[in-house]
Amino acid sequence: MELSDLVQMGSQLLKEKLGDQAAEMDENTITDALGSLFSNEEGSFDLSHILSSLQDSSIGEIISSWIGSGENLPVDGSTLSNILGSDQISAFAEKLGIDPDTAAESLSDVVPNIVDKATGDGSSILDSFDGLDGIMNMANKFFK
Repeated sequence: MELSDLVQMGSQLLKEKLGDQAAEMDENTITDALGSLFSNEEGSFDLSHILSSLQDSSIGEIISSWIGSGENLPVDGSTLSNILGSDQISAFAEKLGIDPDTAAESLSDVVPNIVDKATGDGSSILDSFDGLDGIMNMANKFFK
């Protein structure tokens, strides 16, 4: 699935989650804000900041459920802020004109769905990194 398709799907989920607050929001503003959470500096889809959280055993179990097949484990706004970084959540919230807590809670359904759809059954992304150990090695390199 392309980044634009993922962001469009996420935008619809976000609007549903925000309810009345989303009624006044411009669709492009929502997709731009959401796209910035999953893009690197070049604008390409990038899950590395999420995958790097696999090092934390409690968060790693949650994120692994999003990558693999089967049911996605739930995440609350506070945990999601730890995964994405509070600065990312704040920037997202500012773009939409909502408070960071509302942003984090609204993204708690959106982010797992986007990661799930981006990774399919998880085999392709896991294979490309030589399994979960490869992902862990990649994440470790980011922190050295």
